[in-house]
Amino acid sequence: MMKTPVGLVTVTLSAAILLAASLLIVTGTQGEDRARPAHVTTPTAKPAPHH
Repeated sequence: MMKTPVGLVTVTLSAAILLAASLLIVTGTQGEDRARPAHVTTPTAKPAPHH
């Protein structure tokens, strides 16, 4: 692990960029899901339970 200030800044910036990119991907996919909601089908009648 680099202990120099340049190394610490590099590691910190890399971690921040990866975090920001992952958050953008997550929020982007959530926006697409909300724009096109999944079609949920519900059965018209439940089958009778078998005893």
